[in-house]
Amino acid sequence: MRNLVAAVGTAFLLAACQQPAATPPPPPASPTAYANPLPDARFVGFAQTVNDFQVQSGRLALTKSSNQLVRGYATRAIDEYTANAQSLSRNRNSAGVTYAPEENVKSIADDSMSRLSSLQGPAFDKAYADAQVRVQNAAVNQFGAYGGNPNASGPLRRYAQEMLPKSQAQLEYAKRLAGGV
Repeated sequence: MRNLVAAVGTAFLLAACQQPAATPPPPPASPTAYANPLPDARFVGFAQTVNDFQVQSGRLALTKSSNQLVRGYATRAIDEYTANAQSLSRNRNSAGVTYAPEENVKSIADDSMSRLSSLQGPAFDKAYADAQVRVQNAAVNQFGAYGGNPNASGPLRRYAQEMLPKSQAQLEYAKRLAGGV
């Protein structure tokens, strides 16, 4: 019996040694973190941070990744979120709303960019995909909440309503990317 226990223990130990240690991905954005609409100025900060993160992380991906799925996602994100930032700027000006940082999404974006900057190869690709899922979850939740808020600024509410289906589609792409890298 002791020999059987020793053999099983050795087999588990060898299997554990052969698998590379993986850095756990950051936790996903809480679905309830953005269940309530932000005030107008903080919504602008939120949306601008999402746009900036997508463009910056996409540019980083184009310099660091050789994975065609990652590069394709990044190229698309840069184009779409550059246009989204222009639309946000027009809507913010039309609404007469100033920018106020939204610290929760800024923290997610800053932490993700720091992590991405330190990684290479497949580890970068996985972290990039995980970061996209995390940011897009937050975006879908906030765009849905803000776009459904009858007290929100009209131009910004329309922007959120326009962005919701785009963010939902981007979230689905990000999930597929995360499953493929």
